[in-house]
Amino acid sequence: MPRKSVFRERKRSYSARLVGKIPPKERFLIVCEGAKTEPNYFISFRVPKDVIDVHGIGDNTVGVVNKAIGLKSGGDYDQVWCVFDRDSFPSTNFNAAFVLANNNNIEIAYSNEAFEIWYLLHFNYYDTGMSRKQYGAKLTECLGHKYEKNSTTIYEEILEMQPQAIKNAEKLLATYNPENPERDNPSTTVHLLVEELNKFVS
Repeated sequence: MPRKSVFRERKRSYSARLVGKIPPKERFLIVCEGAKTEPNYFISFRVPKDVIDVHGIGDNTVGVVNKAIGLKSGGDYDQVWCVFDRDSFPSTNFNAAFVLANNNNIEIAYSNEAFEIWYLLHFNYYDTGMSRKQYGAKLTECLGHKYEKNSTTIYEEILEMQPQAIKNAEKLLATYNPENPERDNPSTTVHLLVEELNKFVS
């Protein structure tokens, strides 16, 4: 399948589009595969409460996109994002989620293999795939205390290192040409959603 039919062309970075401008307030719908890990992270952003509407549904990739489509139709949102992992989902489901999102003007912040790669990139650049267990061990080492998957404080704990995480995520994606989220392990586009939310951080 041609790449353009599956993966949407990314927006230019907000810094390139909004130099010298104060962006108007937007409303985000963020639908997450995980029930707690990802929602806990995103609701911690220092943005006005009416900017984000976060849902953690504990479903597979296609289910996440279908949920977003339903919520989108019943709400007034400027940006709609789905957040999910490559994890152990069948490749057909993972790729189908991209097609479905693309057809419904929905953005995707994916991680291969798991959301924790985004956390790890705050500390170091990683370009070798690892298991979920290894993610946890690495984060425990980096944080200096046991990593709790459903932490409600990790956003604040690693916030000051976020600019480095964005650079590392961009560098990592640049190593894949062409990009193939299903196979590119490790990789993540969570930073794209983070950059958009950061426009409204107070």
